[in-house]
Amino acid sequence: MERPKVQVENMNFYYGDAQALYDININIYEKKVTALIGPSGCGKSTFLRSLNRMNDIIDGTRIEGKILIDDKDIYSPLTDVVELRKKVGMIIQKSNPFPKSIFDNIAYGPRIHGLKDKNKLMEIVESCLVKAALWDEVKDRLDQNAMGLSGGQQQRLCIARALAINPEVVLMDEPASALDPKSTLKIEDLINELKKDYTIIIVTHNMQQAGRVSDYTAFFYEGKLIEYGTTEQIFTKPQEKQTEDYITGRFG
Repeated sequence: MERPKVQVENMNFYYGDAQALYDININIYEKKVTALIGPSGCGKSTFLRSLNRMNDIIDGTRIEGKILIDDKDIYSPLTDVVELRKKVGMIIQKSNPFPKSIFDNIAYGPRIHGLKDKNKLMEIVESCLVKAALWDEVKDRLDQNAMGLSGGQQQRLCIARALAINPEVVLMDEPASALDPKSTLKIEDLINELKKDYTIIIVTHNMQQAGRVSDYTAFFYEGKLIEYGTTEQIFTKPQEKQTEDYITGRFG
């Protein structure tokens, strides 16, 4: 039986007076890949950022309803946001390595959380680079500046960096949209590998990508969750006309 890792109940989200999300209800399952699809401005990224409270840093935002991760309300006053963001890692669209060495990029998170042991840090760096399918390409230049990596390598480095703090949920906001087809394929292969250990939620504009990497797909339109189901069902037998129109390219 699949276990919901994230449960969203009656969620509404506002930027000031403007409502961005309307009455969202969804269960996101553990160690599966869930794709969020829909046209630009439909609320996908807002929804994604609400799962690790990144929207908190924007003035005037507010949320109603509940978001539970492992049955704990992440918007409860008792929630430690630092711990939440450790548990829920995030990779954004544009790769954003720090202007430091490859090693220091990945060791950054563990160091912030108090780890100083050089051998342990090295173990984490190697293990995360292996998981991000980057170790063989960079193992001889860990002390070199990460800005010297190619775009695809930088994005895999950012994935390795997110894994270094040992998250359980990994949010990806269009992780391959700025990459060439070959690098995109590497990221997709990586997502398929990572789901053995992590719950992954990915925003993508690319229908083919959603079809290739995800187990579940949620279709958003104008701030509403129109339809949610297994990716196979959404792509072959959508229940809603809007979903079908979007997937077949009639709009969006």
